[in-house]
Amino acid sequence: MISHAQATPPNALLILAKRDQTLAIVDPVTLKVIAKVPVGEDPHEVIASADGRTAYVSNYGGGRLHTLAVVDLLNQKALPAIDLGPLGGPHGLTFAGGKTWFTAEAAKVIGRYDPATEKVDWVLGTGQNRTHMIYVSPDMKWIFTTNVSSGTVSIIEKTMRPAGFGGPPPPMRPDAPPSPRSGPPPGGPPGPPTADWDQTLVKVGGGPEGFDVSPDQKEVWVANAHDGTISIVDPVAKVVTETLAADVQGANRLKFTLDGKLVLVSTLGGADLTIIDAATRKTIKRLPIGSGAAGILIEPGGGRAFVACSPDDYVAVVDLKTLAVVGKIQAGKEPDGLAWASIR
Repeated sequence: MISHAQATPPNALLILAKRDQTLAIVDPVTLKVIAKVPVGEDPHEVIASADGRTAYVSNYGGGRLHTLAVVDLLNQKALPAIDLGPLGGPHGLTFAGGKTWFTAEAAKVIGRYDPATEKVDWVLGTGQNRTHMIYVSPDMKWIFTTNVSSGTVSIIEKTMRPAGFGGPPPPMRPDAPPSPRSGPPPGGPPGPPTADWDQTLVKVGGGPEGFDVSPDQKEVWVANAHDGTISIVDPVAKVVTETLAADVQGANRLKFTLDGKLVLVSTLGGADLTIIDAATRKTIKRLPIGSGAAGILIEPGGGRAFVACSPDDYVAVVDLKTLAVVGKIQAGKEPDGLAWASIR
């Protein structure tokens, strides 16, 4: 059922309510829900297009489902879902280069959907179990994923194959003269360089789920749900440089603040939001926010964080200067995935 009371604001907070199977469009100033749109079975993550007009939602189902729900944010209505076919268990989402990138756990792949052609135009296998969350760099040369059951992070780097020859030589006729000993190889001139991807697997802790890339792109912080630790990965050297005993058992999501100074870690296994000083690697606060939490979103201005307190059916609003809860948003039952939409 669609409910709406007013127009979508130019900047909107998007909140998925898993049990309600809805996407709430929220005014971030008043913290009021202005519309709810149905998004199909078991919605987990949400992302908005660069122009803020369309939202994409992964219908997860533990690998059983294979669709992305689509929402027209201006008209506050559901659009036809994207059928991913054999790419089951879509989960993590991001938007880069005008396209929606996603993980598909059951297929052990990441993929890319092009809204212009309405097709999945690229797929890459990770070979890992439960490829869960995804990050794509703004220049689309780096991709990172967490692979929960394999206990790894995929670092996927775009490379260029050197130019090769245009194809195999043509078949030889029985009456053809001998080939000359000099001259260009048969099969045509060399072709242009072609793009390829190299994957490096980095072993981290047990059950890596939430992760984030530091604003300076120099570190990838990975929350290990089973170990309660945080692995810090150097994406260039492709190694774990440090493991923090952060005591975040059941860690679900991890986010840097926009200035890179703090790291927020949520857990479904405890009442607190763990706040870590990124420079000293020390926990500076455990902020009580409810009985468990999942999705984290930092607003574009950097002043607040929104944290989905899934068991409590609200989203906590955290002031990042005072590190205090300053509000709660009632957006539906079992909130999880969060995103920001800025309409252009």
